[in-house]
Amino acid sequence: MSQPRIWIFHGDHARWASGVFATSEAGLLWAAEHRVTGILAEYSIGGAYDVAVSEGRFTPTRPHHGTPNHVAGFSPGLQHFHLTDGHPNI
Repeated sequence: MSQPRIWIFHGDHARWASGVFATSEAGLLWAAEHRVTGILAEYSIGGAYDVAVSEGRFTPTRPHHGTPNHVAGFSPGLQHFHLTDGHPNI
């Protein structure tokens, strides 16, 4: 069973995320309003690595899989949009 999902905006060159949204539509509207550049990405609630493994979207196969550095840098691997000035790059 899939975990609940949210959408997080992370601006180019930003240290932290600057927006969290219940839907991609809400995130895209906000991004357009503020003309931001970055990535709007879908995340499961919980740790991205753990959720991907439990949902069968990732299988650890190498010695470094599951190490602190790997888990800390793990991408959720779900839907995402690259945005420039608030518009998706298509």
